[in-house]
Amino acid sequence: MDFLKILGIKEENFGASTGLTWYKTTDHGIINVTSPADGIPIAKVYQCSEQDYEKVVTKAHEAFKYWRTIPAPKRGEVVRQIGNKLREYKEPLGRLVSYEMGKSLQEGLGEVQEMIDICDFAVGLSRQLYGFTMMSERENHRMYDQYHPLGVVGTITAFNFPVAVWAWNSALATVCGDSNLWKPSSKTPLCVIAVQNILSNVIKENNLPEGLFSLIIGKGSTVGEKMLNDKRVPLVSLTGSTAIGKHAAEVISKRFGKTILELGGNNAIIITPNADLQLAIPAVVFGAVGTAGQRCTTTRRLIVHDEIYDRVKESLLKAYSSLKIGNPLDQTNHVGPLIDRGAVEEFKHALKMVEKEGGKIIFGGDVISGNGFESGCYVRPAIVEAENSYKIVQEETFAPILYLIKYSGDVQNAIDIQNDVVQGLSSSIFTNNMREAETFLSHWGSDCGIANVNIGTSGAEIGGAFGGEKETGGGRESGSDSWKQYMRRQTNTINFGTKLPLAQGIKFEI
Repeated sequence: MDFLKILGIKEENFGASTGLTWYKTTDHGIINVTSPADGIPIAKVYQCSEQDYEKVVTKAHEAFKYWRTIPAPKRGEVVRQIGNKLREYKEPLGRLVSYEMGKSLQEGLGEVQEMIDICDFAVGLSRQLYGFTMMSERENHRMYDQYHPLGVVGTITAFNFPVAVWAWNSALATVCGDSNLWKPSSKTPLCVIAVQNILSNVIKENNLPEGLFSLIIGKGSTVGEKMLNDKRVPLVSLTGSTAIGKHAAEVISKRFGKTILELGGNNAIIITPNADLQLAIPAVVFGAVGTAGQRCTTTRRLIVHDEIYDRVKESLLKAYSSLKIGNPLDQTNHVGPLIDRGAVEEFKHALKMVEKEGGKIIFGGDVISGNGFESGCYVRPAIVEAENSYKIVQEETFAPILYLIKYSGDVQNAIDIQNDVVQGLSSSIFTNNMREAETFLSHWGSDCGIANVNIGTSGAEIGGAFGGEKETGGGRESGSDSWKQYMRRQTNTINFGTKLPLAQGIKFEI
């Protein structure tokens, strides 16, 4: 395919890079990358060794020592150029994301656009890394705080957003004066290699140090554990399952490192009797089936008032019946494949479990086979009538299963149902009633990191801080003041007088 050649993807690729140098280890395992869209092998990737990791981190640390001395606006200029390179390669990179991961071409292109957008955001941010001045209680003293570069930032990304989440972290970290170390999912390594090839152009054109943008593709049990335990990596941003996040947090906290954790979501939309269903239904459907249900912000629970339950159910069944499922590179299709057959088995298992608990599948739930579906990764999105208390409903299944749940009474009852899970990422309410909307956004409303009114749970803009509470991990990425996590904070006090008064009026004379 032409886009593979344009992006520098070869039949055999290596798994460790400092931006310009690729370490050519070939004896630590091979990843055979197959597209879930058609089941056809794309390329091979040799996994890196622990020795490769040491070389890469050493270069990354050296690059940080240099990069922290560069004025932030000049760092921003490099990020601006990265954004422009991504514009240049948007179409082929978007196609690769779609083909390797399985999301629709529109979503693949949108993911690359998200990278471009965060670069633009970071360029402006490079001139706004502000501190604050505070009033000192001591005469002739000035007190303020400021932010300094932190070090090597490690970013561990998941398969479902193989490139955008790295950009959220790296664009901000770069303007903050940090160097970057990327460990991607082994399920989508080609997208990452393509980005590294794009970055190499900017590195060469600006004579940047090797290690400013580094990459390791390898086993979590080897190089992954080394990153978690490495004091030269003061911050690790991890996107993945709650179980992996718990392990990472424990390991990193033992060395007093910092974490940004973006873990599981069990996101709900509430539809009240005051909702505009013409807005609500499309939002629910996209939220539930977009990326074949493999977003951390996927809509997994739909909490509907009993007065309108039957109307909503009928509308959903009609909408789901019109969904086109097939190759994600065909822009007429709405739903592509799951990432692999393991994900298909999880989809099937969840549906078996919900039926055992008393749930009723009212649409879909089958695996699609036959002409055009040879990969075995295509499923028909499912709608299931269920109760929030079911064990399987309390868990996150990374697949297109929408649990339809009734509520009665006022909106607080719906909010209590929504909050009654261990995850707390994204949430939404559809209502034209101001009191219901404001209750949802109040201190006693949604307990999620993201709470929306009259839009769905997925598709966040980069301008806002992204992340969730509870077992979602508490981390924040992307916009707002998330940049502060990539820096170390320092309070400074300057005495420009001729006396040495002590705080709190303490007297000490010698």
